[in-house]
Amino acid sequence: MALTVDIEKKLNGFTLRTAFEAGNGTLALLGASGCGKSMTLRCIAGIEKPDRGRIVLDGETLFDSARRINLSPQQRRVGMMFQHYALFPQMTVLQNVRCGARRGPDRDRAAADMLAAFGLSGLADRLPGQLSGGQQQRVALARMLAGAPRILMLDEPFSALDAHLRFRMEQEVRGVIRDFGKTVLLVSHDRDEVFRMADTVAIMRDGQIERIGPRRDVFHDPGTRAACVLTGCKNVSAIRRIDDNRVFALDWGISLALPLRAGTDALGIRMHAVAPGPGENAFRCRVAEVIENPFSITVMLHPLEAPAEAAAIGWEMEKAQWAALRAEELTVHLPADSILQLKG
Repeated sequence: MALTVDIEKKLNGFTLRTAFEAGNGTLALLGASGCGKSMTLRCIAGIEKPDRGRIVLDGETLFDSARRINLSPQQRRVGMMFQHYALFPQMTVLQNVRCGARRGPDRDRAAADMLAAFGLSGLADRLPGQLSGGQQQRVALARMLAGAPRILMLDEPFSALDAHLRFRMEQEVRGVIRDFGKTVLLVSHDRDEVFRMADTVAIMRDGQIERIGPRRDVFHDPGTRAACVLTGCKNVSAIRRIDDNRVFALDWGISLALPLRAGTDALGIRMHAVAPGPGENAFRCRVAEVIENPFSITVMLHPLEAPAEAAAIGWEMEKAQWAALRAEELTVHLPADSILQLKG
């Protein structure tokens, strides 16, 4: 299965211009709310019409503005699960799932089979309002798969669930994706969810894809300031170039040694990558704040050489490590190979 998307659509505040290809596996669109992630899925599903461009799924053209092709959602056979599931409130579980099945003599059998597969047979006569959040999600998944879709699209599938149920349902959805074995698109603004579920990650900002690549590559080297923040980096600073091997981090108020790539205008370092003691790019700092997390400690460090208005650098560590290091002043260093070089 292969999907090619190259579309443009004018929205409030910006124009969606997104182009990508996806094969078998899960491609996650990661971005802030309102950046065009969900609209991209709606255009692929045929719910929204792009202003221009092409969408091709497994060799079949779903949309082509130049050739005036625009297949209906039913013709596209795309399975889409919405953020709040979009179940019909006055229909039973069985009726909801039956709505997703393809029309024909086997429609009832397909619906019954999906109920059994998701452990919903005993709930067939209940209404969505009588179900838990996890049960509603199972119904939405069963309805989506009952139509034998050629592609699955999941729009913020866990946002309506509490943390415990979210983790459990994420495991269940991963199993569904593995069994499906075709193209899956996942929309999310949760970097941890994306890292656990996706094979490929596309970072979206203001309607455009800033970075796309294998999941580990994108998280290891996000490339842009926006992608760095979206992948969870809390320490980011603009820079002033001193020479090819030295920069001044304007937000942190310190100079750093590292071979600078062309076009770099910001740096980032993940909180767990700050290292204790002397080493390359070492500096003495004052402990500005200690924040206790459930299973770790975040220490906010203010370099002694930096002006008072400089931003603190966050350092996250295990509680036992902080208990051994606890002090009002510390020496830390930022290894050059852990510093993210960013554009934008």
